[in-house]
Amino acid sequence: MEKKGKVLMEKYEFGRLLGKGNFAKVYHARDIRTGDNVAVKVIDKEKVLKLGLMDQTKREISIMRLVKHPNVLQLYEVLATKTKIYFIIEYAKGGELFNKIAKGRLHENMVRKYFQQLISAVDFCHRKGVYHRDLKPENLLLDENGILKVADFGLSALVESHSRGIMLHTMCGTPAYVAPDVILCKQGYDGAKADIWSCGVILFVLSAGHLPFNDLNIMALYKKIGRAEYKCPKWFSFEVRRLLARILDPNPDTRITMAKVLRNSWFRKGLISKSFQVIGEVTDAASADSEEALAFSENGGEAHQALLRPTSLNAFDIISQSVGLDLSGLFSNNDENDLDEDIKFTSTSSAMSIMSTMEDIAHNLSMKIMKKDGGLLKLERSREFRKGPLSIEAEIFEFTPSFHLVEIKKSSGDTLEYQKILKENIRPALKDIVWVWQGEEEQEM
Repeated sequence: MEKKGKVLMEKYEFGRLLGKGNFAKVYHARDIRTGDNVAVKVIDKEKVLKLGLMDQTKREISIMRLVKHPNVLQLYEVLATKTKIYFIIEYAKGGELFNKIAKGRLHENMVRKYFQQLISAVDFCHRKGVYHRDLKPENLLLDENGILKVADFGLSALVESHSRGIMLHTMCGTPAYVAPDVILCKQGYDGAKADIWSCGVILFVLSAGHLPFNDLNIMALYKKIGRAEYKCPKWFSFEVRRLLARILDPNPDTRITMAKVLRNSWFRKGLISKSFQVIGEVTDAASADSEEALAFSENGGEAHQALLRPTSLNAFDIISQSVGLDLSGLFSNNDENDLDEDIKFTSTSSAMSIMSTMEDIAHNLSMKIMKKDGGLLKLERSREFRKGPLSIEAEIFEFTPSFHLVEIKKSSGDTLEYQKILKENIRPALKDIVWVWQGEEEQEM
C-alpha cells in the first residue's frame, strides 16, 4: 500500500486512499511542481500479468490519450516501476454522480445538464472510434465545479475509422445498464447503439432516483431489459418519457441515433448553440475542447480555467494511435545492412523508467552502462570478456513526458551474438514497458 506522504519519482506526493479494485488502488496526490491536485491510479503489474490484462491496460492508456474532452476524465501521465504502473489522472473532487442520486431524485433541469454533458462526451468518444461499454453513474464523476467527467475506460473498445460499422462481440458492462443487443450478442452488436442505451438508463436513474430494470434474479432482469419493461414515475415530463421510449428501444435498428439525440428539443434546452454543435471529426483537439467547455460551464457563460487547459497532443501522438503503424521509416539508417539489427518500440513509460529497465538489462548481461546527452545509453562489454567485445546503443526519443520511441542497435561486436541477446535477454526484459514494437503488426486490442 502506498503510504501518505510518499513521493513518486520526485513529482507526486501521495495523500489519502480514494478507492480500490481487484488489482488497482486510487489515491489523492499533489503535483509537487505546480501544487495541483491529481489522482493516482496504482496498478499491480504482477496481478495484471497473471490475469492476462496487459493488453487491456495498454488499450485503456491509448484510449484515454485519444479522448481529450472537457467531460472526460483526463490522463496526464503514465509512470512505471518494476512492480507498479501509475496513471496520473485528473482529480474529481466532487466524487461519483451516484452519490448525488443516492440522496434522492434530481430536478429536471439538473438532470438535463448532466445528461447534456454525458452525451457530449460519449458522442465525442464515438467520433474517435471509442465505445465505453460500461456507462453507469458510478463511472461518472464530478469536479469541484460540478462538471461531469466520464471515467473508467477499462472495458472500452477502440475501432479504427476504416473499420467503423463492424460489430463487437465481447459481452461486458454492468447488468442493469447493459443493452439487450449486448446480452444477445450472437451476431455481434453496435458499440454506439449499446452506449446510447446505457445513457438512457442513466437518464432514467437521474430522473427517478432508481433503476428502470431491477430484479435479484439475473435472468429475470435480462428478460425485462429485452422487453424494455419499465414504468416512468408520474413526475416525468412528456418530453422525457418520449425521449426515453426512443432510447430504451430493445431493437437497435430502430433505436434513436446519437445525431438525433443531439437534435432532440428537450435535450437542447439551455444549450449555447454556437458552442455546442453537431460537428464532424475534430481536427483541433484543443480548440474543440474549449468550445464544448463553454457550453457546459456552471454559469452558462464562462468556463472554468481547468477546462481550457491546452492539450499536449502533437503530430506524433495523433499518428501513433493508428493500429499497426510502423514508424521505423522516420528513424531509419541509410545502411541497409544494419536494418535487421535494429529494434524500435514506443513506450508510455517515463524516460526514467526506460533507463532503469536498461540498467537492469546491463546488470544481468554483465555489461557497463553509460548515459550520454540526448537520451543516449551505451551498454558495453570489454575485450577481456571471453566472448569478445560488444557494444549496444539505446536512444530514447521523447515526444511527450510520457510517450517515447526507443531505438536499440548494435554499434560494434558480433552480429549473431547480438541477435541472440536481443531474442533471449533484451526483448523479454522490455516487455513490461513496451507499448508497440515498431515494424511488427500490433495485436488486436
